[in-house]
Amino acid sequence: MIRIANGQGFWGDWLEAPVRLVEGGPIDYLILDYLAEVTMSIVQKQKQADPNLGYARDFPPLIGRIAKRIRERNIKVLANAGGVNPIACAKEVRRLAPDLKVAVVLGDDVFDRIDDMLSRGLEMRSMDTGEALSTIRPRILSANAYIGAFPLNEALATGADIVIAGRCTDTALALAPMIHRFGWKEDDWDLLAAGTVAGHIVECGAQCTGGNCQIDWMNIPDLENIGYPIVEAEPDGTFVITKHPGTGGRIDTHVIKEQLLYELGDPKKYITPDCIADFTSIQLRDDDKNRVRVSGIRGRPRTDTLKISISYEDGYKAIGSLVYSWPQALEKARAADRIVRSRLEKLGLMFDEVYTEYLGFNACHGPAVPNVIDPTEIQLRIGVRGHDKRAVDRFTRELIPLVLSGPPTGTGFGDGRPPVREIVAYWPALVPRDEIRTRVEVVL
Repeated sequence: MIRIANGQGFWGDWLEAPVRLVEGGPIDYLILDYLAEVTMSIVQKQKQADPNLGYARDFPPLIGRIAKRIRERNIKVLANAGGVNPIACAKEVRRLAPDLKVAVVLGDDVFDRIDDMLSRGLEMRSMDTGEALSTIRPRILSANAYIGAFPLNEALATGADIVIAGRCTDTALALAPMIHRFGWKEDDWDLLAAGTVAGHIVECGAQCTGGNCQIDWMNIPDLENIGYPIVEAEPDGTFVITKHPGTGGRIDTHVIKEQLLYELGDPKKYITPDCIADFTSIQLRDDDKNRVRVSGIRGRPRTDTLKISISYEDGYKAIGSLVYSWPQALEKARAADRIVRSRLEKLGLMFDEVYTEYLGFNACHGPAVPNVIDPTEIQLRIGVRGHDKRAVDRFTRELIPLVLSGPPTGTGFGDGRPPVREIVAYWPALVPRDEIRTRVEVVL
């Protein structure tokens, strides 16, 4: 049995979680998940501005902080903190923790190969719209293939203490240690599916230990001290989800079921680079307090394509808000919205979309909102998006004047005009698996 702990569900998660996992009890592997789709465009822009950046900058200082414990307890760390510059990330880790061996997985970043692939007839059509990638070629910011667990296993095979990848799948971080330790093969579909499900359960960190939980949430104990998840994995593919003793939160089958539904499409066909997992085969059992046993998972052969995550520029947006107080707060906010829209129309400004929300009334539930009679306060939030930056900027000048020229009790304008921001859009596409060639390097 091996213990695989996840201490980060996203870049920006609790900084103390990985430290507490390393210090709070026995673990064999610490995995850290930093990347989301939009994160890739952010780190690509950072690298364009500075070739020494382009990775999750929280990661190297963390490793420097826990390096002594990693060495003492022989803990291996796997993270996708490399972003679009794993080598630079690894060099910074080596600078802060020179006694640790660091390996990187390369080959997921295909940004510089886009033109070559297009020239060879790979259209990389959007999985959402069917459009060919060539229609947005000048606006592409980043392009990365989702790679699986076996390249990470190759990195572990070098004896590395730290394995750094770019855009690997979230589930691969947990699956790779199982492949490495148990010797699972590339066609062990049921075993690979089991490791994939384990990775899916823990990929969002404390979301499977009681965080962001709808079920009896008010009675979940000690959330300020919430424990992050640990997978106790067995060679036969069964595993237990647990956490360190004495930590807050709650693990039971209800909480795990909520996490299993996260980002789930067809439950019989959860596709990863390593296999296809059948979520309808999952068997859950409360093993003990804060221990859920998972078994029975079935898998099928992997697909012959890999998914590419592409980000691109798609215009500009600005979002502003004002707060109106009782009485007739909702009526005041609606009147302000009408004024802004009328003024924009009279100025002849065109947008792809103008969108309004009334926080405190219907922003979360839309038309399903229950009847609310004269709420005490409403936050009016208006946003526009479009490709004409000047029009978007002009919108930002139309909201604040309402403080004196619109309905009464307007407040919440301390930040002044809202900023104009670039829109980064997401383009998912498929390429033949053999287009992506990964390699492992040890950084000295």
